[in-house]
Amino acid sequence: MNETTQVSSISGAGMDRRVAPARGWWRNRRVRWGLIAAAVLAAVALLYAFIPSSNALAVEADAIRTGTVQRAPFQDYVPLRAEVTPRDTTYVSAIVGGQVDHVIAGDGSQVAKGQPLAVLSNRSLELDVASRSADIAGQLGNISAQRLSIQRNRLDSDSEVASAKNALQKAQVELSHKQFLLQKGIVNQAAVKPLAAEVAYQQSRVQALTTARAQESGTLASQSAQIGTTAEQLRRSLAMVHNSLDALTIRAPMAGRLTGFDLQPGQTLNPGDRVAQIDAEGSWKLIADVDQYYLGRVRIGQNAIATLDNGQAKLRVSKVLPQVTDGRFRVELTFDGTAPAGLNRGQTLDVRLILGADHPAIVAPAGSWLDAGGNIAFVLTGKGRAERRQITTGRRNPDQVEVTSGLKPGDRIVTSAINNYQQYQHLLIS
Repeated sequence: MNETTQVSSISGAGMDRRVAPARGWWRNRRVRWGLIAAAVLAAVALLYAFIPSSNALAVEADAIRTGTVQRAPFQDYVPLRAEVTPRDTTYVSAIVGGQVDHVIAGDGSQVAKGQPLAVLSNRSLELDVASRSADIAGQLGNISAQRLSIQRNRLDSDSEVASAKNALQKAQVELSHKQFLLQKGIVNQAAVKPLAAEVAYQQSRVQALTTARAQESGTLASQSAQIGTTAEQLRRSLAMVHNSLDALTIRAPMAGRLTGFDLQPGQTLNPGDRVAQIDAEGSWKLIADVDQYYLGRVRIGQNAIATLDNGQAKLRVSKVLPQVTDGRFRVELTFDGTAPAGLNRGQTLDVRLILGADHPAIVAPAGSWLDAGGNIAFVLTGKGRAERRQITTGRRNPDQVEVTSGLKPGDRIVTSAINNYQQYQHLLIS
């Protein structure tokens, strides 16, 4: 019993007990699910990075250009291509019609004021001038006869008054003599009475003739003045008639260079036909077309700088023509002081129209990307990606655009055309 019991105790349950095997960390269910979730997220990230989505567009790096946004002085100007044109131009027109008889001056020549350029012939005008001249000359002859008649009447009146005064004086002398004899008792009263009557008559006659001469003198003076006015008008008419013949000679109205003058002998001109123009030498201005974007910012008096072969020249805006044609309006610029030497009509110059003073700003490179409106930009975010961003822009010049919001210094943006990218949120650059 004891031996049996001992054996049983040696080979019993204590020797045959099951021991649980040790488990590895990879067999933990929570760990396994965590690893699976991480792998899924990594796969999604890889897919997002390398597979274009519906709101992304893959572009080649060679197809785009980029630039850096920075803080720098913004140069507020607009470049222009301006044409040299005379500041003062006078057009030459035919005053009367006719046929070109001969040409005196040549196109492009320097002419003086009043210099003959060409001579016309007009037989009808010449006959009309001769007829009108003869008629006016006849009227002037009649006026001369009227003046002689007035002078004759004035002389006759003066003669009558003088004769009456002479007769009065004789009568008074004879009366005085008779009255002396009457006082001496040599003659009686009957001899004196007729002489007293003669003196009274001559006195009345002198008074009447003097009054009549005064009235007639006023009338004759009025007639003489009227005749003088008529004669002056006739003389002016005669001068105009003669000038109409002189108008057959086309003359330069001012000194300068004659251009556009191509008359040929035998050519017929009508009154008012333009035959040439004269440009004042040494007096130039510039004409330039400006994009309508700057219409509200260009004003008279603004400064400009023209680039010449031998340096620069300062100008000012002298006229703004606001009418927009094909998206552009026109300005005229005049030189400060004397225009540079060597300019020619039709020559073109590069001009920088200064709109305002330089000032610090956040600026981005100008480029085709602004054709999309300047309110979006694609900003490079690294790892071959660029994201669309809403921005606002202000003033522009050919090299810079002022950024007022949406970008900061150091940002790199796509500066080539982005019109075809506007509907995408991201660009995948490879």
